[in-house]
Amino acid sequence: MTRYSLYLLLAVFCMKANAQESTASKQVSTFTIDAPQLHSTKKIWVYLPKNYKASAKKYPVIYMHDAQNLFDAKTSFVGEWNVDESLDSLNAQVIVIGIEHGNDKRIDELTPYKNAKYGGGNADAYLEFIVKTLKPEVDKKYRTKTNANNTAIMGSSLGGLVSYYAALKYPEVFGKAGVFSPSFWFSDEIYKLTENTKKIKTKIYFLCGDNEDAEMIPDMKKTEKLLDEKRCYCLHLTKETIVKGGQHNEKLWREHFVNAYLCLF
Repeated sequence: MTRYSLYLLLAVFCMKANAQESTASKQVSTFTIDAPQLHSTKKIWVYLPKNYKASAKKYPVIYMHDAQNLFDAKTSFVGEWNVDESLDSLNAQVIVIGIEHGNDKRIDELTPYKNAKYGGGNADAYLEFIVKTLKPEVDKKYRTKTNANNTAIMGSSLGGLVSYYAALKYPEVFGKAGVFSPSFWFSDEIYKLTENTKKIKTKIYFLCGDNEDAEMIPDMKKTEKLLDEKRCYCLHLTKETIVKGGQHNEKLWREHFVNAYLCLF
């Protein structure tokens, strides 16, 4: 079993109970919303900039997966991303919408294709929920810049896979994507989709470590090459970071979240 397929299974089946107090900042709140595409309800986490209430301006939005791991050590699997603290330190002018994964439904939600061993393949419904149900609600509740150039999607592992898939499927919605340690191994269909996708102007930030699974870097570079064959390299729409010693875990993603944000925005 590969290092990150083991991570995948642990993340789904070993969600630990954490007795520590919440570490989420006061800019973070939550709400629940019906997700008819998934036949469920979803808990949504919202990060607002520090000056949001004192301002009348509109803000770009980042949609992120696995919200349990983004803001709060109390709900995280093996450490949070510190998204709120990191953005506070930059006085970042952005809203983050975190979507909680569906626990035992996580693999289904975050994978666009089936895998012979792990199943999955319900990402179309998950993304339809984000695009047709969640985003309209967010745009109604908060002061957002609604166009693609001001809307990003970001995640890691399976969340990296589905973020990349979303960038290809909904380029008119997501003009930016953060693709961290993407699980391209899950299905070769992602390469076929890339080859058959028309030229897109989505800005994509790829990140991985050189101490992940042996196929991580080759898979990521293969995807980048196929993608950039569709568009001029001179536009600098693709950015790649390979971290020396980086492993498939929250530490890697936490430490490079700010770089991704600054690159994309």
